[in-house]
Amino acid sequence: MSTLTLQAPAKLNLSLRILGKRDDGFHALDTLMIRLPGLADELEFSAAENFSFSCSDPSVPGDESNLVVKAVRAWEAASGLSCRLHVSLKKVVPHGAGLGGGSSDAATTFLGINQLHGSPLSLNVLHDLASGLGSDIPFFLHPGAARCTGRGEIIEPAPLPPALPVLLLKAGFGVATPDAYKRWKDSSEIPGISYGPQVFSWGELVNDLERPVFEKHRFLAEVKQWLLERPEVAGAMMSGSGSTMFAVLKAGAAAESLAVEAKAELDPTMWSWSGLTDGTTP
Repeated sequence: MSTLTLQAPAKLNLSLRILGKRDDGFHALDTLMIRLPGLADELEFSAAENFSFSCSDPSVPGDESNLVVKAVRAWEAASGLSCRLHVSLKKVVPHGAGLGGGSSDAATTFLGINQLHGSPLSLNVLHDLASGLGSDIPFFLHPGAARCTGRGEIIEPAPLPPALPVLLLKAGFGVATPDAYKRWKDSSEIPGISYGPQVFSWGELVNDLERPVFEKHRFLAEVKQWLLERPEVAGAMMSGSGSTMFAVLKAGAAAESLAVEAKAELDPTMWSWSGLTDGTTP
């Protein structure tokens, strides 16, 4: 059995609409998701006597609570096989960021271990297993952009927007996704903060989770407004449930200079990344 190395890319939600509360306790969503191919964790799968897991980030749990381990256990239960691999995770995508790092890791684990064991499970079965572990995970099993509905697990291919130059800024704290959704219904807008859709030729930026998250973490609202006031920024929004804020940059904008300016004016400890979204060539 050969060693296999796969990339687990981050995602951005270009739009995230909450349609209401479902009978199962989840929220009904309509979200457009795309990948960030230049921002990715790396998973290496190598032959071993028994399954084992390691991660480059000591703050990431390596026990049965980790989504990679959960994916392996779900695959073993469904296939009836034992996973005889060591899975090594090189963590690059920050967690608690709204970038889907853990979900992407889990989906990539499903694809990797299934491939190395002769593909005993179909993509449809993997999709069902992924849905059972987390609403964002099925998206990463499929290529391209997708409109995700239901609680996020119903995946419909969507046209890729053009490759967008983006700057990501993540505060030094994470946001718990369940808490963001729990606060959504009774949350209020902060006066002076822009929440409405930002319309582009390829679609719109809008995120209904900004309202509950900004109400609790006002610094994130400040970051968004700061970005929107920069002349080189075409649009800015929170990704997923946060805490990453991202800006779509105008042509020719110097992303690194903007990141330096943001850290100087807002928070020197912020994590930043800049690059292109997965997209069509303009």
